[in-house]
Amino acid sequence: MKFWLKIFTFSIIIFILVFNATSFIVIQRNHGKLLNREIDNALSQNKNIHSSVDAIVPIVLIYDSDEYEEKVLANIAKGFVGKVGDQGVYMTITNDKGKAVYNNTDFEMPIDLNESEQVKEDEIKYILRDVDKRTILFTSNLVKINQKNYTFTYIKDITSVYKEHADQYMFYLKVNIIACSTYMLLMFVVSKRLTIPIYRLNRTAKFIAAGAFAERAESGSKDEIGVLASNFNVMASVVEDKIKDLERLNREKQLFIDNFTHELKTPLTSIIGYANILRTGKINSSQLLEGLNVILSEGKRLESLSFKLMDLIQLERSEFPLKELDFCDILAEIMPALEMKAREQQLTINLHCENACLRLEKDLIKALIFNFVDNSIKASSKNQSITIRAARQGQNYVLEIEDEGGGIESEHLDRIFEPFYMTDKARSRRNNGAGLGLSICQRIASLHNADINVRSELDRGTTFIVTFKPGGTSP
Repeated sequence: MKFWLKIFTFSIIIFILVFNATSFIVIQRNHGKLLNREIDNALSQNKNIHSSVDAIVPIVLIYDSDEYEEKVLANIAKGFVGKVGDQGVYMTITNDKGKAVYNNTDFEMPIDLNESEQVKEDEIKYILRDVDKRTILFTSNLVKINQKNYTFTYIKDITSVYKEHADQYMFYLKVNIIACSTYMLLMFVVSKRLTIPIYRLNRTAKFIAAGAFAERAESGSKDEIGVLASNFNVMASVVEDKIKDLERLNREKQLFIDNFTHELKTPLTSIIGYANILRTGKINSSQLLEGLNVILSEGKRLESLSFKLMDLIQLERSEFPLKELDFCDILAEIMPALEMKAREQQLTINLHCENACLRLEKDLIKALIFNFVDNSIKASSKNQSITIRAARQGQNYVLEIEDEGGGIESEHLDRIFEPFYMTDKARSRRNNGAGLGLSICQRIASLHNADINVRSELDRGTTFIVTFKPGGTSP
């Protein structure tokens, strides 16, 4: 069952139960009041008759005549009925022998009148009876006159009370039909409007499930459904971002595999080709030396590639404890190796370092600096210089490695940190490069809460800027 239909159905059921229960209670209460009023009035009239009879008893006793006595009682009853003047009011007087002294009823009296037979002196009893489709109230009392018992029965037709009771039920039935019909119409509209946001939310969820991750639910209201829609949109945004990240990672993974396969293919082809020539062909000593040199060179290239891949994998899977270290001390330890590598290419390295303690992992920082300087050496020509600067800039500590090489074209700057990406593949292969060094540097920087930026101009050089944020430094 749909949610709007549940709201509609349960609200209608509750409304019908409450409305009908209330109507029943009100009708029964009104009927009870009217009936009790009629009974009290009948009992009161019976008492008045009894008082009137008590007043004439001394006179009746003087004459001591049964005929006179009955005549007087009949006149009292006739006068009382005429005085009341209401239609539907009757009286009967019977003596102790069951003879009717007075009777003005227009209906046949019930044979079984237990209340009359069982009534005692100074006591009034009443009973309701259905007589010829009429509801009659009988009230009886016993009067003792001259050693004889007379039963006075005051009778009133209260059919109108029960007719009004039935009329009220019919009226409330009509009101019930009108009220329920109106309420059903209103609740149909209200339940539909209340569930429109849920319908929209469900439709949006289906779109997102089908792949339309940019879809968002409308959240104009500030009620619970509006809050749910807002939270749903936040969730959808997070899911969209995660999906985009997964797609990006999947593309990067595929690109990594493609590049890795390509990088393996070239040296393996050379190694296999030259090994096959050396194994099967007749070659002279110079050709043998050339083949061995190619095999050695390509083997070293594969070795370098495997080492760098291991470094990258280790950085992704391992956690490294950071310690408070002086950055300049680390630079001082690595400078001899850097200067020796630079001298091989007839380059000079200039160092400017401002002392500062940072939370670092020494070996990783050495690898970062070495990779950047190695890239600068490969990009530089003879007699050029490389400058290393490390100093505070506001709250940050900034490392800059600047060279005077050929620079990097702007379209390559956004991709140089991708694994296996090389701007000059020929030069990289000559230097046993695989395009992994900068990827390693980026991972090391991330582990140290640092950012890497690149500034480069063609034929004017490149500057790598590593910014260590305040969380990773201490005064």
